[in-house]
Amino acid sequence: MNINELIAIVKKKLQSQILIEDIKIEDKSFLHKNHTSNQPDKYHLKISIKSNQLKNMKRIDSNKKVFKILDKEIKKFIHSIQILIH
Repeated sequence: MNINELIAIVKKKLQSQILIEDIKIEDKSFLHKNHTSNQPDKYHLKISIKSNQLKNMKRIDSNKKVFKILDKEIKKFIHSIQILIH
């Protein structure tokens, strides 16, 4: 899977299960380029979500919700994920 396909899937899954006003997903894979655990078919994503639904939750609960929604993608295609909720 390439990065554009992954971003599209992540965006669609999150928008289908969370009330989101705005979402921005960035490929930050270059940050892990020289790490020994880096794998070429796994990506680092930075996800910025504007969502009152998530903002009104405890941070740990909102992160757990995102991780649960993206469980399959995290296991197969994501090396690292950064979640910003505002």
